[in-house]
Amino acid sequence: MIALLFRTAPLTCVFLVVFWTVGALTGAIAGIDDELLALVGFGTDSPLWTVFSSALWAMDLLGYVATTVLLLVFGPLAERSLGGLRTAAIFLSSHVIGSFLGLGVVLIGRDVHWSWLDSLVGGAAAGPSIGGVGLALALTFRMPPLWRRRVRLLTILSVLVLTLYSGWLEDLLRLSGGVAGLVIGAVFLKSRAVHRPRSFQETRVLVALLLAASALGPVVAMMSPYPNGPLAWFTDVVAVTQPSQDYVDEVCASDAVEQCRTMLIQLSYGRFPALVMSLLPALLLLVLAEGLRRGRRFAWWSALVCNVAYAAFIGWYVVDTARIPDAGALEMTFSFGITMLAPLAIAVVLLLTRKHFAVRLPRHAVRKFWRFTLGSVALLSALYVFGGYLVRDQFTPEPGFVELLADLPTRFLPPGYLDLVPLQYSAEGFAGSLLYEYTGVVFWLIVLAGLLMASWQAWPSSCEKEAEHARELMRRYGGSSLSYMTTWRGNQYWFTPDGETAIAYRIVATIALTVGDPIGPARVEAVRGFAEFCARNGWTPCLYSVGAETREAVEGLGWSAVQVAEDTVIELDELSFTGKKWQDIRTAFNKAAKAGITAEWCTYADAPFAITDQIRSISAEWVADKGLPEMGFTLGGLEELTGEGVRCLLAVDADRTVHGITSWLPVYQNGEVVGYTLDFMRRRTHGFRGSMEFLIASAAQQLQTEGARFLSLSGAPLARLDRGERPRALQRVLDFTGQVLEPVYGFRSLFAFKAKFQPSYRPMFMAYPDSAALPRIANAVSRAYLPHLNARQGLRLATKMIIRPRGRVTTHGRTG
Repeated sequence: MIALLFRTAPLTCVFLVVFWTVGALTGAIAGIDDELLALVGFGTDSPLWTVFSSALWAMDLLGYVATTVLLLVFGPLAERSLGGLRTAAIFLSSHVIGSFLGLGVVLIGRDVHWSWLDSLVGGAAAGPSIGGVGLALALTFRMPPLWRRRVRLLTILSVLVLTLYSGWLEDLLRLSGGVAGLVIGAVFLKSRAVHRPRSFQETRVLVALLLAASALGPVVAMMSPYPNGPLAWFTDVVAVTQPSQDYVDEVCASDAVEQCRTMLIQLSYGRFPALVMSLLPALLLLVLAEGLRRGRRFAWWSALVCNVAYAAFIGWYVVDTARIPDAGALEMTFSFGITMLAPLAIAVVLLLTRKHFAVRLPRHAVRKFWRFTLGSVALLSALYVFGGYLVRDQFTPEPGFVELLADLPTRFLPPGYLDLVPLQYSAEGFAGSLLYEYTGVVFWLIVLAGLLMASWQAWPSSCEKEAEHARELMRRYGGSSLSYMTTWRGNQYWFTPDGETAIAYRIVATIALTVGDPIGPARVEAVRGFAEFCARNGWTPCLYSVGAETREAVEGLGWSAVQVAEDTVIELDELSFTGKKWQDIRTAFNKAAKAGITAEWCTYADAPFAITDQIRSISAEWVADKGLPEMGFTLGGLEELTGEGVRCLLAVDADRTVHGITSWLPVYQNGEVVGYTLDFMRRRTHGFRGSMEFLIASAAQQLQTEGARFLSLSGAPLARLDRGERPRALQRVLDFTGQVLEPVYGFRSLFAFKAKFQPSYRPMFMAYPDSAALPRIANAVSRAYLPHLNARQGLRLATKMIIRPRGRVTTHGRTG
């Protein structure tokens, strides 16, 4: 891995080695000392040459780690895209121009007497992250539009938050370095790519990131020992902390008796409940940001109310401060007034993007949330009031029932807000402290969890009328060999406005996972409309197991695709089991004849009990032998045998013992059955060993006689034909996954088994619009195939993947 990195990004690797070596030799990794910083750092009083030397040191260990991550992410990308010399030029230019630009901002702020910028005069800073941020933002001009916007917003918000809340010189220089990188990219790297408007989903992500930044900024300032930014005061609104002991001592030494008492109670909170309750406003905004990302209307309203409330609170504080007859009142009013701009700006953005957040929760979900929330309030309130009354001797002064009831609302306020209300008593004993400190913690954690679940939960709806219409389209237009699977239970349906094209899908962890190709004449329009439908509902579409035609169509929409299976099709027009290549099949026929085994068609719903009972036993035996859950999604089980038009072919001996079973799904075209797809395969453990070859060959012979054009042996997941093409990185990952799962489900053994029937191969693809969603898509696909995997089975699955079993592998009853 390291050798590959050196080959692809030698300049980045060499710089990082020098960077860490210099830091280690000078002891700057643990924190650069003032003497060294004054010598090599860049600032208002530094020599001009220090603009170069400052790129070889960082301020502390966190700076070294963060800079290394930044350069390891964007350095190799830049070297592959731009080359080593251009990468070095952009990095160095961004560092130098950004440093002088930031220095100019500081000098201008000093001249206009802005206290924040004036405090930076005389300071010095060091760090290659100045040029690193510029390199990252310049590189966005060579990125696809989706990633360009995401990287820009995430990077700019990160450095802007650090500047506005932490506010030291290195933060400002990092921001100006990013500005320099954007200018350099716009002048030298800008391409003539066609501008694509932002989609619904992308706009939601950008607004959610903006709200998340407003929540994390105050947390950054709160965690910083010396916050210095112009918005650092906003920390007192979003992430209110306990007062320090020194400040409490100072207040208590004055005449502010009531304030002193309140602060003492605030300080009496335990560290954990105080931390959780202090972070509650920020945690609430983060949860609402997740709701915005998924397009939830309740999150939009809640975020708007929160930001308007924050702005109003700051405005009240600014007005109150302006009344103080003090010489510094005007400057304080200006500083606090700037703070008010942050929530106001977010409120304006929310209002301008209102139409993007229209996903409403179903009424039953809203009722469930409010029952859950109000029930929690009632239970915790009763516990605090009645429990507190029983241990009232642990409170000082000792309260009565009415006093506990009157104090109840303050239990749900963060400790930092307690100076807004009069407090009557404090808790001392264990039970009293538990009730006093944790009532609000438990309540707000419950509310946050409820809001988060409401954001995550998907509520697709589909009725039997829609399912029947989809089945009618499937019979009329047909489709791929998997088209019948769209009628299975668990699928929802989306239709084009004219109702002539349908897409079957299921929602798994906010991924709209489709089954096969769209059914109907307008495939491209259907994919485009389905993607918009998913965006409005906060889902990410993924077309799974689609053919080459659909893949080519969606690539024109900017989607990506990767092969996930190989469909194996037997053409029946000229099928004849003659020649050396059919020797295994003829052997299976001969052995079946000697054993007295025949192939019999039936429908599972109408078969005698003696037959269906054996089929159930064979299937249960296979599942028990595996010790693993039966796979689903595109692999049918017993339930799918009862579908309309599904035919079963059994290997039965003279004693009516079932040795094996296969099921065949009809493939329609213009209302007629033109082929069949193999689905369910099981054979008795100690039965006729060649039953699968015998049954598939028998089905081919008999269906050929009936006039069927082809048989599909269905797709083997995570297996494919080597066509001599160099696979991409994602394709190599899927190939490796298939190799890892081979000891358990035998996908490749199944693929090799199907080769006995001399099929033609048709690749099946997974198409997706956003590569950033691939981890969630992988999770959704695995959960769709294994929806009932429990912890014990998961452990067994992992064990079998590590320890390869002996003998031939079977997959989902499909034996080789």
